[in-house]
Amino acid sequence: MSAKILDGKWVREQILAELRPRVAKLTASHRPPGLAVVLVGNDPASEIYVRGKTKACGDLGIYSEKITPPATISTGDLLGIIEGLNQRSEIDGILVQVPLPKQVDSRRVLLAVKPDKDVDGFHPMNVGSLVANIPAPRACTPAGIIELLRRYEIPIAGKKAVVIGRSDIVGKPIALLLLHQSATVTICHSKTSNLAEECRRADILVAAIGKPRLVTREFIRPGAVVIDVGQNRGPDGKGLVGDVDAEAALELASAYTPVPGGVGPLTIAMLMANTVAAAEQHLCCG
Repeated sequence: MSAKILDGKWVREQILAELRPRVAKLTASHRPPGLAVVLVGNDPASEIYVRGKTKACGDLGIYSEKITPPATISTGDLLGIIEGLNQRSEIDGILVQVPLPKQVDSRRVLLAVKPDKDVDGFHPMNVGSLVANIPAPRACTPAGIIELLRRYEIPIAGKKAVVIGRSDIVGKPIALLLLHQSATVTICHSKTSNLAEECRRADILVAAIGKPRLVTREFIRPGAVVIDVGQNRGPDGKGLVGDVDAEAALELASAYTPVPGGVGPLTIAMLMANTVAAAEQHLCCG
């Protein structure tokens, strides 16, 4: 068996193509959607991510603004910046790039973003809406995974899904989204006993634990769909490797998301989708 490659770039282009007429309609009738990105200091990895987000905005016609306070900023001053953005009607989405410097209270800062402008889907009010399956911004990477499965017509309802990882950014939200699609979901983590055995039960296996090539052939049931969320530096410090042993996945899985090129491209696409949806909501409901 050779796994079908699930191409995140192909799905990303579909999503962006669907967003373009929505952006054009908003721009013609009102104003373009607006996204503000707050990048504290000069973390090289964060700068790369922000550059990608700014480029995607430019390609779609979304107004974007980058705020770059110094790495020495206090929590209070950063909260002041967030409050200013909350008050600006032309800004539909606010994204605070993490990690933040150690002296900043990250939790307070993320909580300060108005829930209707939280295009990352991290605010507790939006997480609560996810739990209750009420429309609200969803965390971008998990939402992208669901789009990937949907557009490749991979059934979820009635399937056994195993998620490795319990982070607030990926593990928990993807487990809830799969549950809402009527999968039977198991969440595994670093304290799970017999991890490989649990994973071998999966029809859909989502690896989001941040450990390079942790998922070996012992974890993969033949014919399973394997979603690799890992973005780890390669052994030589260059390139990216996933949480899954690619050779094992290609040999055993029915479908597999490669790293890079699988889940990665969908995160920014879903950020754009959340921003456009926020702009439509603000236009409709004030």
